[in-house]
Amino acid sequence: METLLNDFSVGLFIMQAVILVILIVLMRKFAWKPILDALQSREDGIQNALEAAENAKVEMQNLQADNDKLLKEARAEREAMLKEARELKTKMIEDAKTEAQEQANAMIAQAQAAIESEKKSAMAELKGQVAGLSLEIAEKVVRQELSNKDKQIELVESMLGDAKLN
Repeated sequence: METLLNDFSVGLFIMQAVILVILIVLMRKFAWKPILDALQSREDGIQNALEAAENAKVEMQNLQADNDKLLKEARAEREAMLKEARELKTKMIEDAKTEAQEQANAMIAQAQAAIESEKKSAMAELKGQVAGLSLEIAEKVVRQELSNKDKQIELVESMLGDAKLN
């Protein structure tokens, strides 16, 4: 350190100080401002990126909320459609049962009417057969009764007696 102090020259010191001041001025004019501008633009870029990230996060939350809302609406709509389909199915089944019951009742009524008609027809035929058989039997009985002359006279008198009473 002593050699430094012994070799110290004031002119050299002033020259180096002037060069240093010029260098500082030049650096400030040409390098410092662009460096500070670059740092500022980088800081602004980072800030913009942070704001964009925050905005994206908020937008994602909004989209998520919208998606949830749409999902709930879709589920509600699906449930409504399923409920409507179930109600329609139930209504169709009930309508089919009612129609089948009405058709069955109509067929039963028609069958009952046919049975009643057949019954009346059979009764009329049976009455006709009974009347025919009765006439045949009466004819045979009358022939037997009338085969004898005395019985014929007696029958005629009895019929005349009945005719007068009526």
